[in-house]
Amino acid sequence: MNFLAHGWLARGGSDDFLYGNLIADGVKGADLSAWNAQQAAGIRHHRRVDAFVDGHPVVLGVLARSPRRQRRYAGIALDLVWDHFTARTLTSDERNQLTDRCYRILARRPAPARLAAMMPILVEQDWLNRYADFAFTCRAIAGIGQRLSGPNRLAELVPWLEEDYQRLAKDFARLWPAVNDALGVSQGKGPITRP
Repeated sequence: MNFLAHGWLARGGSDDFLYGNLIADGVKGADLSAWNAQQAAGIRHHRRVDAFVDGHPVVLGVLARSPRRQRRYAGIALDLVWDHFTARTLTSDERNQLTDRCYRILARRPAPARLAAMMPILVEQDWLNRYADFAFTCRAIAGIGQRLSGPNRLAELVPWLEEDYQRLAKDFARLWPAVNDALGVSQGKGPITRP
Protein backbone atom coordinates (compact mmCIF):
# COMPACT_ATOMS: atom_id res chain seq x y z
CA MET A 1 0.00 0.00 0.00
CA ASN A 2 1.17 3.53 -0.69
CA PHE A 3 0.07 7.02 0.44
CA LEU A 4 -3.58 6.90 -0.63
CA ALA A 5 -4.36 3.48 0.84
CA HIS A 6 -2.51 4.29 4.05
CA GLY A 7 -4.41 7.57 4.27
CA TRP A 8 -7.73 5.79 3.83
CA LEU A 9 -6.88 3.18 6.46
CA ALA A 10 -5.90 5.95 8.93
CA ARG A 11 -8.69 8.42 8.16
CA GLY A 12 -10.60 7.80 11.40
CA GLY A 13 -7.69 8.90 13.57
CA SER A 14 -6.47 12.34 14.51
CA ASP A 15 -4.52 14.54 12.10
CA ASP A 16 -1.31 13.57 13.92
CA PHE A 17 -2.17 9.87 13.55
CA LEU A 18 -2.87 10.34 9.84
CA TYR A 19 0.36 12.32 9.43
CA GLY A 20 2.34 9.48 11.05
CA ASN A 21 0.83 7.05 8.57
CA LEU A 22 1.68 9.29 5.61
CA ILE A 23 5.33 9.87 6.54
CA ALA A 24 6.17 6.46 8.01
CA ASP A 25 8.26 5.32 5.03
CA GLY A 26 10.60 8.22 5.76
CA VAL A 27 11.12 7.15 9.38
CA LYS A 28 13.71 4.48 10.10
CA GLY A 29 14.25 2.46 13.23
CA ALA A 30 12.24 1.53 16.29
CA ASP A 31 12.98 4.66 18.31
CA LEU A 32 10.00 6.95 17.74
CA SER A 33 10.70 9.30 20.66
CA ALA A 34 11.13 12.24 18.26
CA TRP A 35 7.41 11.99 17.40
CA ASN A 36 4.41 12.79 19.57
CA ALA A 37 2.28 9.85 20.77
CA GLN A 38 -0.31 10.04 17.97
CA GLN A 39 2.32 10.44 15.25
CA ALA A 40 4.26 7.47 16.64
CA ALA A 41 1.03 5.45 16.75
CA GLY A 42 0.46 6.36 13.10
CA ILE A 43 3.96 5.24 12.13
CA ARG A 44 3.44 1.93 13.95
CA HIS A 45 0.02 1.50 12.28
CA HIS A 46 1.57 2.07 8.84
CA ARG A 47 4.18 -0.58 9.60
CA ARG A 48 1.52 -3.07 10.72
CA VAL A 49 -0.40 -2.47 7.49
CA ASP A 50 2.76 -3.04 5.43
CA ALA A 51 3.58 -6.26 7.30
CA PHE A 52 0.01 -7.54 6.93
CA VAL A 53 -0.10 -6.76 3.20
CA ASP A 54 3.38 -8.10 2.46
CA GLY A 55 2.54 -11.42 4.12
CA HIS A 56 -0.99 -11.77 2.76
CA PRO A 57 -1.58 -14.85 0.55
CA VAL A 58 -2.97 -12.64 -2.25
CA VAL A 59 0.23 -10.59 -2.40
CA LEU A 60 2.43 -13.67 -2.13
CA GLY A 61 0.53 -15.15 -5.08
CA VAL A 62 0.98 -12.01 -7.16
CA LEU A 63 4.69 -11.93 -6.40
CA ALA A 64 5.02 -15.59 -7.36
CA ARG A 65 3.60 -14.91 -10.82
CA SER A 66 5.57 -11.69 -11.38
CA PRO A 67 8.47 -11.83 -13.85
CA ARG A 68 11.36 -13.60 -12.18
CA ARG A 69 13.98 -11.07 -13.28
CA GLN A 70 12.13 -8.15 -11.70
CA ARG A 71 10.54 -10.03 -8.78
CA ARG A 72 12.78 -8.34 -6.23
CA TYR A 73 11.23 -4.99 -7.21
CA ALA A 74 7.65 -6.14 -7.74
CA GLY A 75 6.59 -5.28 -4.18
CA ILE A 76 7.47 -1.63 -4.76
CA ALA A 77 5.40 -1.56 -7.94
CA LEU A 78 2.49 -3.31 -6.23
CA ASP A 79 2.35 -0.65 -3.51
CA LEU A 80 1.51 1.92 -6.19
CA VAL A 81 -0.79 -0.44 -8.07
CA TRP A 82 -2.78 -0.96 -4.85
CA ASP A 83 -3.10 2.83 -4.59
CA HIS A 84 -4.44 2.88 -8.15
CA PHE A 85 -7.14 0.39 -7.24
CA THR A 86 -7.84 2.22 -3.98
CA ALA A 87 -8.40 5.40 -5.99
CA ARG A 88 -10.75 3.52 -8.31
CA THR A 89 -12.63 1.92 -5.41
CA LEU A 90 -13.32 5.12 -3.46
CA THR A 91 -16.11 7.41 -4.60
CA SER A 92 -15.06 10.81 -5.92
CA ASP A 93 -16.33 12.44 -2.73
CA GLU A 94 -14.45 9.98 -0.49
CA ARG A 95 -11.24 10.41 -2.45
CA ASN A 96 -11.51 14.21 -2.62
CA GLN A 97 -12.23 14.56 1.11
CA LEU A 98 -9.33 12.28 1.96
CA THR A 99 -6.84 13.88 -0.40
CA ASP A 100 -7.82 17.40 0.70
CA ARG A 101 -7.21 16.41 4.31
CA CYS A 102 -3.91 14.66 3.52
CA TYR A 103 -2.64 17.61 1.50
CA ARG A 104 -3.64 20.06 4.24
CA ILE A 105 -1.82 17.98 6.85
CA LEU A 106 1.30 17.59 4.70
CA ALA A 107 1.37 21.33 3.94
CA ARG A 108 1.42 22.19 7.66
CA ARG A 109 4.05 19.69 8.79
CA PRO A 110 7.51 19.05 7.40
CA ALA A 111 8.19 15.57 6.10
CA PRO A 112 11.22 13.60 7.31
CA ALA A 113 14.39 14.26 5.33
CA ARG A 114 13.99 11.10 3.23
CA LEU A 115 10.62 12.38 1.94
CA ALA A 116 11.15 16.14 2.19
CA ALA A 117 11.84 16.72 -1.51
CA MET A 118 9.04 14.46 -2.72
CA MET A 119 6.11 15.59 -0.54
CA PRO A 120 5.67 19.07 -2.05
CA ILE A 121 5.67 17.52 -5.53
CA LEU A 122 3.14 14.87 -4.46
CA VAL A 123 0.81 17.64 -3.26
CA GLU A 124 1.45 20.08 -6.12
CA GLN A 125 0.93 17.45 -8.80
CA ASP A 126 -2.04 15.85 -6.98
CA TRP A 127 -0.64 12.33 -7.05
CA LEU A 128 -3.26 10.92 -4.68
CA ASN A 129 -6.10 11.71 -7.09
CA ARG A 130 -4.04 10.96 -10.18
CA TYR A 131 -3.39 7.38 -9.05
CA ALA A 132 -6.88 6.66 -10.43
CA ASP A 133 -5.26 6.90 -13.89
CA PHE A 134 -3.31 3.68 -14.49
CA ALA A 135 -1.01 5.33 -17.02
CA PHE A 136 -0.02 7.90 -14.37
CA THR A 137 0.54 5.09 -11.86
CA CYS A 138 2.81 3.28 -14.32
CA ARG A 139 4.79 6.49 -14.95
CA ALA A 140 5.17 6.92 -11.17
CA ILE A 141 6.45 3.34 -10.87
CA ALA A 142 9.00 3.92 -13.64
CA GLY A 143 9.99 7.22 -12.02
CA ILE A 144 10.80 5.50 -8.75
CA GLY A 145 12.91 3.03 -10.70
CA GLN A 146 14.99 5.90 -12.08
CA ARG A 147 16.05 6.79 -8.55
CA LEU A 148 17.38 3.28 -7.86
CA SER A 149 20.87 2.24 -8.89
CA GLY A 150 21.36 0.01 -11.90
CA PRO A 151 18.87 -0.82 -14.65
CA ASN A 152 15.32 0.43 -14.15
CA ARG A 153 13.73 -2.86 -13.08
CA LEU A 154 10.53 -1.05 -12.08
CA ALA A 155 10.07 0.33 -15.59
CA GLU A 156 10.68 -3.20 -16.88
CA LEU A 157 7.70 -4.36 -14.78
CA VAL A 158 5.23 -1.97 -16.43
CA PRO A 159 4.39 -4.20 -19.44
CA TRP A 160 3.63 -7.10 -17.08
CA LEU A 161 1.44 -4.84 -14.90
CA GLU A 162 -0.48 -3.70 -17.97
CA GLU A 163 -0.91 -7.26 -19.24
CA ASP A 164 -1.92 -8.59 -15.80
CA TYR A 165 -4.25 -5.67 -15.01
CA GLN A 166 -7.49 -7.66 -14.81
CA ARG A 167 -5.97 -10.29 -12.53
CA LEU A 168 -4.46 -7.57 -10.36
CA ALA A 169 -7.90 -5.95 -10.08
CA LYS A 170 -9.34 -9.27 -8.87
CA ASP A 171 -6.44 -9.69 -6.44
CA PHE A 172 -7.10 -6.24 -5.02
CA ALA A 173 -10.80 -7.05 -4.66
CA ARG A 174 -9.79 -9.91 -2.35
CA LEU A 175 -6.99 -8.04 -0.54
CA TRP A 176 -8.69 -4.70 0.18
CA PRO A 177 -11.55 -5.98 2.36
CA ALA A 178 -9.10 -8.11 4.37
CA VAL A 179 -6.83 -5.12 5.02
CA ASN A 180 -9.76 -2.90 5.98
CA ASP A 181 -11.20 -5.54 8.30
CA ALA A 182 -7.89 -6.27 10.00
CA LEU A 183 -6.22 -2.87 10.14
CA GLY A 184 -8.60 -0.14 9.05
CA VAL A 185 -9.46 2.78 11.28
CA SER A 186 -13.18 3.20 11.93
CA GLN A 187 -14.40 6.73 11.35
CA GLY A 188 -13.88 8.66 14.55
CA LYS A 189 -12.89 5.61 16.63
CA GLY A 190 -9.11 5.63 16.23
CA PRO A 191 -6.88 2.75 15.22
CA ILE A 192 -7.80 -0.85 15.70
CA THR A 193 -4.87 -2.25 17.60
CA ARG A 194 -3.46 -5.57 16.53
CA PRO A 195 -0.36 -7.25 17.95
